[in-house]
Amino acid sequence: MTAIRLSLISHTNVGKTTLARTLLKRDVGEVRDAPHVTELAEPYPLIETDVGDVLELWDTPGFGDSARLLRRLRQAGNPIGWFLSRVWDRYTDRPFFGSQQAIRNVRDTADVVLYLVNASEDPVGAGYVPAEMEILGWVGKPVLVLLNQLGPPRSQEHDASEVERWSTHLRNFDCVRGVMAFDAFARCWVQEQALLDRIALLLPDDERPRFARLARAWDARNAETFEQAMRVLAAHLASAAVDEATVPMRSLGESARAWLSGVATGEPRGDPALDAARAALAGRLDASLRASTNELIGLHGLSGRAAEEITHRMGAAYAVDQAANVGKVSVIGAAVSGALGGLAADLAAGGLTFGAGALLGGLVGAAGAHGLARAYNVARGRDSTALRWSPDFLTGRVTAAVLRYLAVAHFGRGRGDFVQAEYPPQWPPIVEREVAVRRLELEDVWRSASQGTPETQLEPRLLGQVRAASAEVLRTLYPGHRLPF
Repeated sequence: MTAIRLSLISHTNVGKTTLARTLLKRDVGEVRDAPHVTELAEPYPLIETDVGDVLELWDTPGFGDSARLLRRLRQAGNPIGWFLSRVWDRYTDRPFFGSQQAIRNVRDTADVVLYLVNASEDPVGAGYVPAEMEILGWVGKPVLVLLNQLGPPRSQEHDASEVERWSTHLRNFDCVRGVMAFDAFARCWVQEQALLDRIALLLPDDERPRFARLARAWDARNAETFEQAMRVLAAHLASAAVDEATVPMRSLGESARAWLSGVATGEPRGDPALDAARAALAGRLDASLRASTNELIGLHGLSGRAAEEITHRMGAAYAVDQAANVGKVSVIGAAVSGALGGLAADLAAGGLTFGAGALLGGLVGAAGAHGLARAYNVARGRDSTALRWSPDFLTGRVTAAVLRYLAVAHFGRGRGDFVQAEYPPQWPPIVEREVAVRRLELEDVWRSASQGTPETQLEPRLLGQVRAASAEVLRTLYPGHRLPF
């Protein structure tokens, strides 16, 4: 069947190929901070259906000297103009020839034109835009303007104001059928659904049933990616919930020596076995965090790996079921140092409700300045200490997991390798609110984990909570957008 074709076009060096890579989830063309990098129009399949429908994206050369190009295209009906545009420029002015090729692609193949603009520019100051709009009007195809280079994800109000600004500037060009924010560097897949909805309105009636099938296939693919991502997060959280380190209980003589040493030095003496258990628990959580982040990166067609280095020290807190002590308490541990790069990157990015730079669990019953625990019922007959993550800390990891998912889901492929960065300020409060709504259910999961419920039984329960929280966060961030679930 004949493909439905979208031509991606803009002034040179605005980000067409970067957007193509983001939509295709693979490397195509060449991305450089230089004009006229793309020299030929190239087609790429975006999505196909089982019955043979194809949605095709054409990456085209960028416009250069738009005013000159407009004059040349007006000559295209005479033999001299044909010679200059088809033959002479091919050898004497390849960038200019590439611009002509872009226009021919739009004229001969495009069903809809996706025209990118640099939203960081003042539309009035972008003098090339009127000439390029006149050229596209001459071609006679419907144009959807996409605002690129908006910067990090901002509020809906910010994007709406940018759309209004450009819409006002372009309102006199009949070929422009709409303007929407769609950043090649920081778009989310939810916005892709909105893009397809806008494209559907610009197609002829006889093409819409075919495009509807393509849109459903696109929805299904995004829904499957979302589901897989949620499963990755649930598995990571379940693993942390059941993880436990056992510390042998010190003998009476060892405890007395530690107490006397603390009296002599004025500082409490640490427990090497407890410190080693803390480090082991943190190391396993770090490895799980890195692995889950790498899975998210791969699922979203990105490159790169989770952070491998740590450049600062951080404190850690753990829930302790203390032999010969009462209650479950949080003990503030010594600073954990070493190659905990995944945790360090996550915390530095603000991925913990309790604050960046420290692994702090909730203080459920710590006593004294150093978190010394209270007496416990020895009738349980336990001869060791079970060290594991506190419920409050685990709930904080849910918040961190959803934030990390958002960071990956908004990372445009054209930016290169995924790098954990600080989250946009509007994200954490939204995520924290959705996690707080589910706190009772999550605490019940952590309670089950402490009572020995296996990881495989915890994962489905966590999947439901993480999926629901993430979906509500996306609905809040993108009100009015269609989600495929």
